[in-house]
Amino acid sequence: MELGRQQAQAMTSENTPTALLLVDDEATLREPLAEYLARQGFVVREADSAAAARSALGDFAPDLVLLDIMMPGSDGLVLLERLKADPRLRDVPVLMISSMPPEEATVRALGLGAADFISKPFRVRELMARVKAHLRVGRELNLAKAEARSRSEMVDILQEVTASLKPEEIYHILVRRVARGLKISKCSLVFANPGQETAVVVASYENPMLRDLPIELRRYPEIRRALDTRQTVLVTDVATDPLYAEAREAWEIGGVRVPTRSAIAIPFVMKDQRAGVFFLRTTAEDTPLNQSDLTFAEQVIRAAVQALEKAYDLESAVVGREQMKTLAETDALTETYNRRALADKLVQEVERANRYSTQLACLMIDVDNFKQINDVYGHLAGDVVLRQLGGIFRREQRTVDIVARFGGEEFVILLPETAVA
Repeated sequence: MELGRQQAQAMTSENTPTALLLVDDEATLREPLAEYLARQGFVVREADSAAAARSALGDFAPDLVLLDIMMPGSDGLVLLERLKADPRLRDVPVLMISSMPPEEATVRALGLGAADFISKPFRVRELMARVKAHLRVGRELNLAKAEARSRSEMVDILQEVTASLKPEEIYHILVRRVARGLKISKCSLVFANPGQETAVVVASYENPMLRDLPIELRRYPEIRRALDTRQTVLVTDVATDPLYAEAREAWEIGGVRVPTRSAIAIPFVMKDQRAGVFFLRTTAEDTPLNQSDLTFAEQVIRAAVQALEKAYDLESAVVGREQMKTLAETDALTETYNRRALADKLVQEVERANRYSTQLACLMIDVDNFKQINDVYGHLAGDVVLRQLGGIFRREQRTVDIVARFGGEEFVILLPETAVA
């Protein structure tokens, strides 16, 4: 999945040198034609045979192949067939050149996947017109395929994001899928607000085990600027961008080697005013980030923020329900279960004991002379005694035990898998 990077290559190919492979055994035609094409701005690799062409393709990726049909050893049609069978080269347009009768050569060449055919001798202007036309078609095809891959990957990512119900899972899905899609080594999700000096990294592709790592924003000028301006920041070269002037001085003084080559910081704000930055970086081993990568990442994070907001709403609702349930089941004074909750727990434990033929013990505890405490020291002192007793029972109970205040100064403790001595 190369996504934005493939799309960027397709979009920018008109501004970069176009590579041509010229395969012809006639040096008197090949050499002057190669020289002419080079003067037109093309990068040209020559080959005088099918074998030489196959060797050249090992380290050379042409945008178009000019291929003679009749060559010694192995003719061009055999090479054409091999080119179209190679997934790397299948979409590279091949312009066949031959002195064979046009009818025969055209039918055979086009049948094997050639883009066009031109007979020898040919006019250079006509050849150039066909070369440019097929390069233009090739660029449009590559762009269409890149956009289709990008849309497909976008849908795939968003399906995985929206399928998750927990914000923490969404964080890690985002950094993993975007980093893999763009083929970059560093991708993080950072939470912070404008004006803060520190931020928290909640997910990191390069370290999936990382959780809630605090960072100082003075070391990350791109994140600080994205937060302060609420604008996306694209840095194609950390070594020269003015944004890093102060940071580079600090790196030099401290002898710090920073591997980051390019970076993108995309700010976002959720409806609860929680803010953060989606932070992408490349190293010297990666291709620098570009505008196409930025566009793709912005689309992903824009849609992901909506999924995060829904996940937070759901999480708040679940937590709220759990809190309400806890309050409904808990005795406010002793923080043990109340009488109503005890009734439900007792039914559950009796059913479990019957189902698995286990023992269940029940302790009934009453505080002696509790009325005297209330009469002599007051009801507030009596509440303190009950609260302390509840704390002792909760501290000493096993995980499976159930402690409840039955009423007044009476407590009940259920002891699963415990027999009466």
